[in-house]
Parts: sequence; structure tokens; C-alpha cells
Amino acid sequence: MNSDSESFHHQLLSLVLAEDVTTTEFSSVDCQEINGVENPLKQTTGFEGGRQELGGTPQTFQLGEIPTVQERFQAVIKHRLQLQIQNRPPLFPWETQLVDYPDYADEPSVAFVPTWGWIAQQSRLNLPVTLPESIFRQLLAKCQVLLTSSLPLGAKLVQAVEELFPSDTQTLNNLNSIAGLVLRSPSRSVEALETMPNLQNDYSDLKESQQMALSLLTVKQLLETLTIPISLTNPVVEREWLTNVGVLKLKIEYQSQKSKLRVQGELPTRGIFQLQGNGTQAVAHSSSVGSLIVELPCQHINQTYTLEVDFPEIDQQPLLFVINPT
Repeated sequence: MNSDSESFHHQLLSLVLAEDVTTTEFSSVDCQEINGVENPLKQTTGFEGGRQELGGTPQTFQLGEIPTVQERFQAVIKHRLQLQIQNRPPLFPWETQLVDYPDYADEPSVAFVPTWGWIAQQSRLNLPVTLPESIFRQLLAKCQVLLTSSLPLGAKLVQAVEELFPSDTQTLNNLNSIAGLVLRSPSRSVEALETMPNLQNDYSDLKESQQMALSLLTVKQLLETLTIPISLTNPVVEREWLTNVGVLKLKIEYQSQKSKLRVQGELPTRGIFQLQGNGTQAVAHSSSVGSLIVELPCQHINQTYTLEVDFPEIDQQPLLFVINPT
């Protein structure tokens, strides 16, 4: 047997014979398992002592030459490690003590929150082809960022979709040209868009120019839905947004006699309204499905207000609307 193997087995032997291992438990549990002998170490000692009393020479053994003992050492160590793991289970990096986790989440408060519950709205848009979920989610996120920007609508359209296509001069020129067609098309009208005739394929099968037109049209419709213009001649505007748990219904009212902006919503789930503008804000909470109202003073027109709708149970991000009293 080579020196490395001998060193390894001597280390194992040292571990087994260490003070914290040779306890009463070890003697009574581990040693009893050796071929049915209750205390083999004691018997071995007695046997060797007998040989010495007879005047014989104690026999020495090479550890590697006794396969049965070698296997037993490994079994004892394995058993000892199993006991240690059972008595002191390992912890996750974020744990400081043992924690019993439930097999399932039976409370809504600990349920996992799905991401982007707002994307169900795509089915309400007038589009000839359904966009992949990841692309629609990206376009909606861009619209949320650009919603309060002072850029012209055409520039907003191009900025919202340009990351989906190669960033070169020719692509940008094509985007600008198609954006012009989208701007001139009637609101929510697909038939008027000559660059998108008879689309019967999936988004991935469309030509690049058709993908551009479809993306731009999607952004235009999203911005139209998220932007709410109200005025003295049109003081009440209603909006709907489809979520994965139902329809959010909004009624925005400009009460000129009271100089007040009022938002009333019908919620498909518990939520929060936060209305901001002119240096003030108002927050309203609803703990269940139903009606929710939030109001702010509105003494000056041509002032932009924002409405954040937060549904914690369906999405990690609130949905932003812009209200423009004129």
C-alpha cells in the first residue's frame, strides 16, 4: 500500500478515535454494529493482552491489508457524518438558524407577484399581428418613460422602438419615414397604413419594415390610451385598461366650479391611486375590489397631472397615466 493511501487511512482512523467521537454513544451505537459483537475493541484488547501473557510477540498489521476493517472505517465515518448532519443541518447563506418553510403559500401576502400584469391590454389594441410578450412589455416600459416628455409625438414613437432594430443611419431613416405614415393614419386604424397590407404571419416572419410599422402603431395606441386630455368643453373622460385579473375603469373629471380634478376608478383588485400635480399630491388606498376616488385642487389649466395606479398583487410596477387639463 502506498504512502498516500496509508496517510489517508491514518487520518480517518484519527478522526474515528478522536475524543469527541469515542463517546458512550459511539461505543453503544457504532460498535454494536460490527458483526454483532457488542464491544469489539474490548475483545481485541483482551485477545492481544492474552497473547502478551503467553509471551508471544504482538502482531502488527498494515491498514491497507485488512479490507474488512478498511470498509468498516468508511462505514463508521459515513454514519458519523450522517448523524452530525441530522443534528446540525447546514444553513442557507441568508439563514442564521433553522427555519421551517411551508410546502405551499396559503396566504396572498406571501404569494409570488407576477411581473407585468398590465400586458393583457394588448388584446384591446387594434393590431393585425400580436406582438411577442417580451417586445410588447419593452414598448410599454418605453411609453411609461416617454409619457411625461415634452418631445413631439413623432420623436416619442421613434425613441420607443429604435432599440428593437439595428442602430444605423438607414434604419433610422426608415423609422422616421414609417413614423410619419403612422402619425398621418387615423387613430387606431390599421387599414390606412399602406406599409402593412394583409399581414397573416407571426411577428418574427414579418419584414423589418413591417415590424417597424407594427411597433410604431403599438406605441401610438399605448400613448393615446395613457394620455388623458380634459377641458371645459370636454370635462369628463373615461379610460379602460385590461389587466390579467380584470378591467381597470377610470373616470377623470375636471370640476371647474370647484376647481378640482377628480379621478374615480373601478378596481379589479386591491390597489393604490396616487395623483400628483402643481406641487401637490393625493393618495387613496383600496383593500378590496371596488370603487376608489382621489381628488386634487386644479385652479390652473395647462398644468400636467400624473396618475399612478398600483396593483401590488399583479405587477411590481405601477401604471402611469398623464392628465392634461386645458
